[in-house]
Amino acid sequence: MKLRQIALALMAVGAMAGPASGLYPQHFDAQVRMQDDLFQAVNGGWVKTAQIPADRSSWGIVGELRNQSEARVREIIENAAEQAGSDAGAAQIAAFYQSFMDEAAIEAKGLSPVQPLLERIASVQSRLDLQRELGALQLIGVDSPLALAPEVDGRDSRRYLLQVWQSGLGLPDRDYYLQHDAAMRKARAAYLDYLQALLSLSGAQPAEAKRRAQAVLALETQLARAQWSKADEYDPLKTYNKRTLAELRRAVPGLDWSVLLASAAVPDIAAVNLAQPSYAKAAARLISTQPLAVWKDYLQVRTLDRFAPALPKAFVTAHFRFHAQALTGAQEMRPRWKRAVAVVEQNLGMAVGQRYVAKYFPPETKAKIDTLVQNLLKAFELSIAELSWMSPATKAAAKEKLGKYAVKIGYPERWRDYSGLVVRADDAVGNLQRGAEFDHHYVMGRLNQPVDRSEWGMTPQTVNAYYNPSLNEIVFPAAYLQPPYFDPSVDDAVNYGNIGATIGHEISHGFDDSGAQFDGDGNLRMWWSKADKAAFDKLTSQLVKDFDALEALPGRYVNGKLTLGENIADLSGLQVAYKAYQLSLNGQPAPVIDGYSGEQRFFIGYAASWRETMRKEMLLQQIVSDPHAPDHFRANQPVINTDAYHQAFATKAGDGMWRPLNKRIRIW
Repeated sequence: MKLRQIALALMAVGAMAGPASGLYPQHFDAQVRMQDDLFQAVNGGWVKTAQIPADRSSWGIVGELRNQSEARVREIIENAAEQAGSDAGAAQIAAFYQSFMDEAAIEAKGLSPVQPLLERIASVQSRLDLQRELGALQLIGVDSPLALAPEVDGRDSRRYLLQVWQSGLGLPDRDYYLQHDAAMRKARAAYLDYLQALLSLSGAQPAEAKRRAQAVLALETQLARAQWSKADEYDPLKTYNKRTLAELRRAVPGLDWSVLLASAAVPDIAAVNLAQPSYAKAAARLISTQPLAVWKDYLQVRTLDRFAPALPKAFVTAHFRFHAQALTGAQEMRPRWKRAVAVVEQNLGMAVGQRYVAKYFPPETKAKIDTLVQNLLKAFELSIAELSWMSPATKAAAKEKLGKYAVKIGYPERWRDYSGLVVRADDAVGNLQRGAEFDHHYVMGRLNQPVDRSEWGMTPQTVNAYYNPSLNEIVFPAAYLQPPYFDPSVDDAVNYGNIGATIGHEISHGFDDSGAQFDGDGNLRMWWSKADKAAFDKLTSQLVKDFDALEALPGRYVNGKLTLGENIADLSGLQVAYKAYQLSLNGQPAPVIDGYSGEQRFFIGYAASWRETMRKEMLLQQIVSDPHAPDHFRANQPVINTDAYHQAFATKAGDGMWRPLNKRIRIW
């Protein structure tokens, strides 16, 4: 497509522009130059005065929007209570919320709501019984060493395939068990205290509870030693290992797979994907050899941990002290109503979402975002054409994939039916069990059915966005598409730097180190030439080295390999969004507003989108197990590699953000 044609198409977004710049100068740090540290210059004033709420592990734009979304959902729930007599869906929402808010009833019931589960676990007498429970407890959301869930078949996107995935750890990642620095030892000590508290609260004497907790921690440590690294978990080729049931039995002996699958309500299937074969084999060996008594304690604490938020206050407090205080640094428990909102969202999310969209997402917003998304796709197509490192044949294949992108904005076309879910206003734990089982059967029902490409993986009230490689789709929930991420009343430069870069980020995921292995139909297939793939790997290896050198906490560095996909998407998303912004100007100079050129406002808007501060405990968890780098780095690193930033702010050698032209990385 010719440049002028694309530019004319992009002018539609320019019509949205208002007189305001969209900048937040009150957040700036006047002591920091934008050429030295863009994130700090744009957000430093806010960072100096920001107070992370006591019940939060981080705070910033996402936290503010999530607070707003929670408040809106609470209002929806309260309105549902008024409509419960005439609206069955509203009655479900209201009853779920009420059951969790009725603390007096929860205290009065004590452990009785989970007692049947604990008795069932206690009755395990054999390895076969154990395997049956490992499957059956997954129906109600209890974690297991071998998690079972259908996903789209990586090599046949028309069908679902049951995944057998490593899981079952109480700490966030295997490294929490295996590393020996002070922070990890502290986390393990907190976890041991939590396990001991759960056992004590369910009847064990202190000395016995301590001994049993130590045995459970030792068992989980053995599981952790066998687990794959997070970087390998995100590798779609390494984790695609399709096996027939006969092959599965040979690959992972020691388990009765018929019993495990049947107890997890898996329908008759011909094959599974054994995501981490070496781990599955090791887990099966532990299931076959470790003492039954320890496994029963493991199942008991996993079950109590699962339902602790809906049990009496002593369990709630223990759960908070470990999960929130020890692991994320939160100082106070979240208000009961916010926890109740989260529970309703987890179990009736789309029912709430339907009401959320009707009230808070006008059709004109959806239309404006759709236009912006199409403009970014056009700019990405132009960017592919301009690549110097890619051959014409692979460029043609890349454009073909881009042309097959599905775009989902705001909310799904079809709403989920929850009419079969039984919800009781006086049964908090029962509602959690029935909600999980309802969802489990819903998900397992996908097996042996064609893939439903209309389904969403997030609710409309979620403040986030995603790319799904198996469906080759980009998805933008309604709650994300609002100020300060997207504001149609302000100048286009900031919108392109903010939501435009996010849209570009999600588009770019289809061409990151993982997404690039899928074709336009969502199948794992090498559509690259070998030479082009080698050139791509050479470019991305430079990005890995850059991020490996970034120190996020004293002695703790970003994992460049784990975060590579997100770093590619950040870099390419920013550069493509800038291209789209320039095309939208149709060759005309952008006006100077608030003393900044359009180009400068674009990058200031981008940096402002990463405004956040985080407690060190949560930052540690992010560094160890999250594929996203800390926000400060996500703001600055893509900019360092972008020529337009250096031109806009006239950077030079000696500036903190300076990078020589021949060292800058451009991938897409």
